[in-house]
Amino acid sequence: MQNINKDIKSNCFKRVYLLYGEEAYLKKSYKKKLIQAIIPEGDTMNFHAYEGKSIPVKEIIDLAETMPFFSEYRLILMENTGFFKTASEEMAAYIKEVPENTILLFVEEEVDKRNKLFKAVKDKGYACELTKQPDSKLITWLLGIMKKDGKKIKEEDMKLFLSKTGNDMENIYQEWLKLSAYTEGREEITKGDIEEICSVQISGKIFEMIHAISEKKQKKALEYYYDLLTLKEPPMRILFLIAREYNLLLQVKQLEKEGKPAAEIAKITKLQGFLVGKYISQAKQFSVKTLKETLAECVETEEAVKTGQLDGQLGVELLIIKFSTKKQESFEGEK
Repeated sequence: MQNINKDIKSNCFKRVYLLYGEEAYLKKSYKKKLIQAIIPEGDTMNFHAYEGKSIPVKEIIDLAETMPFFSEYRLILMENTGFFKTASEEMAAYIKEVPENTILLFVEEEVDKRNKLFKAVKDKGYACELTKQPDSKLITWLLGIMKKDGKKIKEEDMKLFLSKTGNDMENIYQEWLKLSAYTEGREEITKGDIEEICSVQISGKIFEMIHAISEKKQKKALEYYYDLLTLKEPPMRILFLIAREYNLLLQVKQLEKEGKPAAEIAKITKLQGFLVGKYISQAKQFSVKTLKETLAECVETEEAVKTGQLDGQLGVELLIIKFSTKKQESFEGEK
């Protein structure tokens, strides 16, 4: 990211850029920054945008070879091409020949780093991986936005806010816009504001549902399930998320038993740091045996649905009922 910022500041650009990774907000942000820095506003003659897996390589090359029209650069944007997952020999070979007045900008969800095109971009341009950001960077970024908007927040309330939004920057930003509008005219953001206005992410509802299951609060667990269905989450997606949560709890429990500190558990499991304590606490409600059995039952339910033996919505509901009524074992002494 620093390299891109440096290029923009110096107005000295590489022939090709690749933005890839799972953090969509950063990809969108750096794509916008590069376009605005390279192409004057309103210049439609020298900016070309393509998207999808059927982009004609020959057309791109012909365009790249065309001199820009009364401008320093011609910019060609290509998004989600699939070029970096499949063989694209022609494009890979052309990267070495891109003219000085043409800039290629790729924005991709996935890449294969063994791919010839990826290697060519790294050699002749800049490949920037934009991943999910750690807690510290998210907090620094968000505090910067809040300061700009004239807002303040306590540390514990910031953690509450992020526990609701998750670590997706686009979702964090959208929730912040709602919160900022709700508190217009006031400087301090409070816990009450966050509870009142911020939506809990799907993953947050899954966590709360499993918490209700662990406490055998069946009615509450089912309410969370019906909420997820109302949000148009498919039952099999919910089942996948339930299994993922139980798997995380199993990992956290085993890592804690091995004496791993919270920071290392966060790194291994890729959990946000401030969530590790919640997972450690929740994991104590289950034995390793119970967690493994629960995961096995998730697999069995998935198989029954896939083979037509069970309706998906009913299957997940029955699983939640079973988990929330099942007598749990004593925990800390088990193997």
